Amino acid sequence: MAHKKPEGSFVALVTPMNEDGSIDYEGFRTLLNWHHDHGTSAVLIMGSTGEVSMLSAEERREIVEKTVKMRPGDMQMFYGCTGNNTETTIGYVRHAKAAGADGAIVAAPAYIGADNEAITDFMFEVLDSADLAMGFYNNPPRVKTDLHWTDLLKLARHDNMVVLKESTTRVGQVAQICAAKPDMSIMCCCSPNLGLVVPTMALGGHGTANMTGNIIPEEMVTISTPWRKEGAADAFREAYLRNLPILHFVYSAINPVATKTIMRALGLPSGPLRKPLKPLAPTALEAGLNAYRELELDRKYGLNIRPALAAE
Repeated sequence: MAHKKPEGSFVALVTPMNEDGSIDYEGFRTLLNWHHDHGTSAVLIMGSTGEVSMLSAEERREIVEKTVKMRPGDMQMFYGCTGNNTETTIGYVRHAKAAGADGAIVAAPAYIGADNEAITDFMFEVLDSADLAMGFYNNPPRVKTDLHWTDLLKLARHDNMVVLKESTTRVGQVAQICAAKPDMSIMCCCSPNLGLVVPTMALGGHGTANMTGNIIPEEMVTISTPWRKEGAADAFREAYLRNLPILHFVYSAINPVATKTIMRALGLPSGPLRKPLKPLAPTALEAGLNAYRELELDRKYGLNIRPALAAE
C-alpha cells in the first residue's frame, strides 16, 4: 500500500525522564500536544536525540505502545527502530507496526562499521519485513557507514521507503538525490555546522528532520516548509538567519545534551540525561538562554526561564 510521506518539520523528540531515571510518560503527552499545537507535522521518538542507545529493549517497546496512543490530531508518529543487528532491527520494526506506529526510522547499526553493500542489503531486509512507512538516516558521524547517493536511490525504489534524512556535509549528494526525483521525502539534519539546510531546501527538499524544533517548533516549521509557494524562500531566509544562534547552541554539544539541558531550564518536560551523559556547564547553558531571551522566545512560548533547574 502507498504510505504517507512526512513533510515539513519532522522533530526528533527528547525522551523525557523522571528524577529516578524512569520514562516520564506524562511528559511525553505534554510534548506531543505542544508540538501539535505549534505546527510540527511529524515526530521521531527514540532517535539519537531520544537517547535510544541507552534505553533497554523493554523500555523501547513500552515507549512505542504507550506514546502511540497519545497521538494528537494527524501528527505523524515515527519511531527509531535500529537494533544492533538485522534480526533485532526487524523485531523493533514489526513491533512498531503492530502497535500502530505511522513509521520507523532506521540507521546503520552502530559500532560495527559495516560497508555500504552490507548496510544497503540490511536496509532492504528491513524494508521487506513489514508493510510500514520507513526512512533511512544516513548518519556517518554516529555510525561510520556512509551510504552513497547511488545506494540511497536504490533504497528509494522500495514501496516502504518514504523518507531520507541526510547528515553528511555533501551538497553534491543531496543534489544528485533531488535531481533523480525519487518517490520519497528528502530531508536533512538541521545542524548549521553540516551546512545542508539551505541547499537541501533550495534544491527541492521536503523539510528537515530536526532537533532544534524541541525548543523552537514554530520557527522550525517555517524553516522546514518546502519552497513551493511564493514567499516560502524569503520566509525561510528570515527565520533561518534570525534563529541561527539557537541552531548553533543546540549543536554545541553531542545531542541531546544541549537540548535537554535548556529544555529543563525552560520548564519543558525533559528531566535528567541518562548517565554517563551530563548536562551542559552553567556558562554554556547561559549562552543558549541569552539567545533565547534576546529573541523573546520565552515570551512567545510562555516559558519561565529557571537556569537553576538544569543543574538539579
